[in-house]
Amino acid sequence: MAKQPWVDQEECISCGLCIDNVPGVFRYADNGKAECYDPNGASEEEIESNAIDACPVSCIHWKE
Repeated sequence: MAKQPWVDQEECISCGLCIDNVPGVFRYADNGKAECYDPNGASEEEIESNAIDACPVSCIHWKE
């Protein structure tokens, strides 16, 4: 995978939407914010539509 999802934890509101939608990629970090723990846990399309586009505060981005 050329692109990897990245969560801006300063912007994350811990809503859990990305974790619920794509649990193979996202989880809660020790600080209670979302983090990407396995960028290969879902397809780029699934990450894009179910996490990046769905995030209410747009804190998930692609990092190349």
